[in-house]
Amino acid sequence: MVASERARAIIELVSRDGFQTIDVLAGQFGVSPQTVRRDVNGLCERGLLRRRHGGVDLPPATENLAYAARQILNNDAKRKVGRLVAAEIPPGASLFFGIGTTPEACAHALAEHQGLRVMTINLNAALAFSRSPGCEVTIAGGRLRALDNDVVGAEAVAFFGRFIVDHGVYGVGGVDADGTLLDFTEDEVRVRQSLAENCRQRLLVLDHSKFGRGATVRGGHITEASAVFTDKPVPPEIAALLRQARVRLVVAEETATVPFESAINKRG
Repeated sequence: MVASERARAIIELVSRDGFQTIDVLAGQFGVSPQTVRRDVNGLCERGLLRRRHGGVDLPPATENLAYAARQILNNDAKRKVGRLVAAEIPPGASLFFGIGTTPEACAHALAEHQGLRVMTINLNAALAFSRSPGCEVTIAGGRLRALDNDVVGAEAVAFFGRFIVDHGVYGVGGVDADGTLLDFTEDEVRVRQSLAENCRQRLLVLDHSKFGRGATVRGGHITEASAVFTDKPVPPEIAALLRQARVRLVVAEETATVPFESAINKRG
């Protein structure tokens, strides 16, 4: 296993099982403790993990993981969600893309669609569409979060208010047990809500790890979406809320979507 593959595997292992000692990691990957320390030091310097005495764990739960770590975690799940969304959106559609790695995965899945008009604050999503000559991309101005490659702040909030589009694709930091949407900063909530207010169809995209995940800033509710796309069945309480609100639930592991009456004009 080369160093980059081992680093990816360390992140996945710590994310799944929590704190790991240097000696356990060395035994897991069949390398020396010195080699693991080099890997861990590099990951911690990039903000992907956090050093603790004798080992390593994730950053505090009140902080989001670094973007590079989120790109690695649940990557297959995010690709599944991206394919679900790509199957929903026709060529020539107009789209908003919000921040985060799952919207980025959706952008990659949609990059071959022809004639799309994309407005986004997510530079990673914009780059995914840049290889498609038939796609028109508009990027918001404002304050750049360099490690996340996205734009937030007042200008980014106002950006979405200048348009009305067919579909808004957005993610979220976490979903509480009662369906409340959670993020890690007020800026993230503001831009997500502005996006959702200015599109005809609200497409919430998230992998299964977001259900029950802790984040500190409240903003919106899962039932305000027109449709929810995820990779695995959602908690029963969330499924019941979506059925009651007639929000379409699209799950990659199911052969059919949850039935609902048309939500084409649903805007929350």
